[in-house]
Amino acid sequence: MKRVLLGLGSNKSFQNMAPLDLLKCACRDLSGCLAEPSFSSVYKTKAMYVEDQEDFYNMCVQGFVADDLDPFQFLKTINQIEAKYGRDRSKEIRFGARSLDIDIELFGDEHIDHPDLQIPHPRVEERLFVLIPATEVLNETADELIRGKYIESLEVLKGTEDFESIKKVVPAQVVQKWNRN
Repeated sequence: MKRVLLGLGSNKSFQNMAPLDLLKCACRDLSGCLAEPSFSSVYKTKAMYVEDQEDFYNMCVQGFVADDLDPFQFLKTINQIEAKYGRDRSKEIRFGARSLDIDIELFGDEHIDHPDLQIPHPRVEERLFVLIPATEVLNETADELIRGKYIESLEVLKGTEDFESIKKVVPAQVVQKWNRN
């Protein structure tokens, strides 16, 4: 089995579902795609890159997929989940508001540099909204090198205004229960 790390974000409602509701639905759908999924807390974060928009709700999900699963096929599955909850890439501004964004941060030991998919995600080390929840789900039994790298990146970003503005809004224990309700 390959370990997969996903970053999820939402800052725009869809069909009367608020961003937290959309993340909850996405977690349920991802539970059907991943073996042994684990979920981080949800954090409210300021928008990055395009700042004139609503704050985001971000989290990470870690799980496992079959060794023979193609990352591009998995990307299609992720894109279908995003579309199900209102994402239409043809109508959005890059880094702008979106109902649901799911990024593949890690996919086993894969290194991919393709216009449609980059793994590991190229901007993970500057993204507190990924680093903080990722360190929650990449516990001691996960790859200590990757977790250590993420913790080092967090140390560099500590004390910044962005670091101080991130707030936990839903604890991981509550998110874990989303899939049972």
